Amino acid sequence: MESKGQVPEWAVVGSDIGPLLLVATGVGLVNVAFHAGERVRDQALARLADRLGAPPVENPSGLLAEPIRAFDAYFAGRAREFRLPLDWSLTSGFNRQVLRELASGVPYGTVVNYGELAERVGQPGAAQAVGAAMGANPLPLVVPCHRVVESQGGLGGFGGGRETKRRLLALEGVLPEPLF
Repeated sequence: MESKGQVPEWAVVGSDIGPLLLVATGVGLVNVAFHAGERVRDQALARLADRLGAPPVENPSGLLAEPIRAFDAYFAGRAREFRLPLDWSLTSGFNRQVLRELASGVPYGTVVNYGELAERVGQPGAAQAVGAAMGANPLPLVVPCHRVVESQGGLGGFGGGRETKRRLLALEGVLPEPLF
């Protein structure tokens, strides 16, 4: 799925939660992966080559310049949302519906529980399916699955790990910063 004739591009950027792999197509940002050391990066890029129809190349045209600036601003506390073009091609159906609602309806500094998100997309009782959609989110942080918590107040799961989720929620002021 080469978009607009452009080969997908990738870059690894440093962040407060470790290295992040960013991948974009001509349509927009298509994937974000946590803990993007060499092994994780190579595995993610191999999977994406199949799904995108072309192997991503390392950021030769600057396609990722704006996403990199946006991530820097978010972690520096200068931005509360990501205003980036997104390529939704790695998700579909119910998952896409849930992720779009999450992206547009759960702002910085707030949380929603799995059941509430299921209700918002017209599927009350589909909290587990919402959890599965969070686990399949190809655009974490930009589509803020870290803002989805358990109904009893627990953090719930997170593809980047519970400590990463805790740190992101602290960055957004939902949780207190750790004392040490």
